[in-house]
Amino acid sequence: MQGERPTSLGWWPMPDTQPSDDAPETAAQRRARRAQFLRDLMEARALRDRVQPRRARAARMRQQMRMRTFRW
Repeated sequence: MQGERPTSLGWWPMPDTQPSDDAPETAAQRRARRAQFLRDLMEARALRDRVQPRRARAARMRQQMRMRTFRW
């Protein structure tokens, strides 16, 4: 369906991203919306890390291994 995206829990409708008065979005509005999205994303990741500490630790270990083996 158009306007929806898959998630691991099923299908969730995408929020309406365009202003309701059909005016083009300004750069400031876009930055504010993006900043809010990034705040929500970081909050969700922190929550996931708190409720799944073993998985979070394993992910940190994998990331450290990737960084140790990365060649510049």
